[in-house]
Amino acid sequence: MTIKKNGLVEKRNVLNEVRQNNMTLEEIRFFSIYLSKINARDPATRKVTFPLEDFRKIMGLGRLKISYLQSVTNSLLSKVVNIKNEGGGYTAFQLFKECEVFKNEEEEWFISIDAHDKALPLMFEFKKEYFTYELWNALRLKSSNQLRMYEILKQYETIGSRRVPVKELRELLGISSEEYPRWDNFKMRVLDSCQQALAENTDITFTYKPIRSGRGGKITALEFSIYKNDKYKNQLTLEEFIDIQPDTVEVEAIEKKFRNEELEFLAEACENEFSEEEMQILFDLVRQAIPYDGEYPNGLACARYDYLQEQYHQMDAMRPERSRFGYLKKLLQS
Repeated sequence: MTIKKNGLVEKRNVLNEVRQNNMTLEEIRFFSIYLSKINARDPATRKVTFPLEDFRKIMGLGRLKISYLQSVTNSLLSKVVNIKNEGGGYTAFQLFKECEVFKNEEEEWFISIDAHDKALPLMFEFKKEYFTYELWNALRLKSSNQLRMYEILKQYETIGSRRVPVKELRELLGISSEEYPRWDNFKMRVLDSCQQALAENTDITFTYKPIRSGRGGKITALEFSIYKNDKYKNQLTLEEFIDIQPDTVEVEAIEKKFRNEELEFLAEACENEFSEEEMQILFDLVRQAIPYDGEYPNGLACARYDYLQEQYHQMDAMRPERSRFGYLKKLLQS
């Protein structure tokens, strides 16, 4: 395995690619916390253990149901790193190699996760040299778009500006060409939403200016200006973040609200805000966005849950003044 160019820059790019294109917000958050707990000078700290209740809160899980927990941890274990070699080929390996859920002698539940052997040089160099700024902002931000925008701009804070082609920005944010094809939708639901979220929750703020080119004056790039956020609140510690998350609700104590168990499970992604009839409408839209095509080995229900939860958080960030159900429905339809 070889790392071209500057070794640290290439390692940074490899892990950024995994996180940007292959992780949900909760998985990026977990990865941030994992990196905060390892000692960059001691690879023996590669195996990190959490109380299961802390893991539930970090990952935003509504309840500790083993079947869903397995889907979440299997998804973490499936994250793959691809490193190009000098001959034009590549080496591929998993980011994490093992996860264990267990009870200790006091009958308390814990979860541990261990990095893959080949990922160790990437992770420990990444932690030591680069990952000093992201953890607490990752805890505050509520969508993967917001977190990715923060990462895109934060590394240019010292320079104070960055010009990014619109096509490249979409790729960096993980937004396909079919999503928000109209400029006004992309502006409102992505750029303005991220601008507000970063101003409220991180140590930087930004403004942006569209760059037009060609006869039709099509917007082809964006010029970002990046500033230190003077209104930034004190950092939120991991312990404080965990403390403010909702407490576990025992599965046996939950009163069944819906006739359809699949809808009841999905309703947790929306914090049980909507009725069964409304959830059926949302579920039909989610099924169109994420149909069964055999590409979800870690659980189709889990993939749909994560997708709906991300759209729900996106709606929260926009703070709609009218019907929240109607707004979320339009998000899913778009």
